[in-house]
Amino acid sequence: MATPHIAAEPGDFAPAVLMPGDPRRAQRIAEGLLDDARLVTDVRGMLGFTGTVDGRPLSVMGSGMGQPSFSIYATELFSQYGVERIIRVGTAGGIGKQVHVGDVVIATGAHTDSAMNQLRIPGVNFSAVADFRLAMAAYRAGLEAGMGERLHAGTIISRDHFYFTPEGQTERLSAYGTLCVEMEAAALYAVAAEFGKQALAVLTISDHLLDHSGDMTAAERETRFQDSLRLAVAAALS
Repeated sequence: MATPHIAAEPGDFAPAVLMPGDPRRAQRIAEGLLDDARLVTDVRGMLGFTGTVDGRPLSVMGSGMGQPSFSIYATELFSQYGVERIIRVGTAGGIGKQVHVGDVVIATGAHTDSAMNQLRIPGVNFSAVADFRLAMAAYRAGLEAGMGERLHAGTIISRDHFYFTPEGQTERLSAYGTLCVEMEAAALYAVAAEFGKQALAVLTISDHLLDHSGDMTAAERETRFQDSLRLAVAAALS
């Protein structure tokens, strides 16, 4: 039952899927987290794995960068492979003054400058929000882990542009309580709503757009995500 972008067979994916952007990060997560991890798809180098955690099935798959890429994989997973929940595990750039590099953000809602969600219901500004139960499970796990002030929950923004931002927009978003910026969550939340499924994004702050003094290196971006991964797993298996 391969789709144009996924080569798996029925039953290859668990009901819950963790989705980092980078397929190499997906492989690293699968090898370090899953028992009996097996490769279930590798179309276009987008690796997907399924195994178990404490005896419970869980999958990990890369999503690529940006909302169009994430929408393709989320749509096929939800509509063709019986997936019930997708948790994005990724990095983000801090915007809010209360967040710092290394902190974890549970994205309860995602603003966006993309036109993708505007096309869904003409005449309506669609509200891209996380599943409350998943967000609550992740937040509770963070509190139990003693994360304290390093744990945040609130709105983020999913942008289409990586290298271009309208002048003054970041500061205005910060003033309106936006915590960070990334490029996928708003589309994920909309696809989940379309299919009546669950979705969440749990993000590690890798840099800060208003203060670059403590930004992570490229190598650190690949390794400093254990806190967000722990929370994502808690949500996936809740």
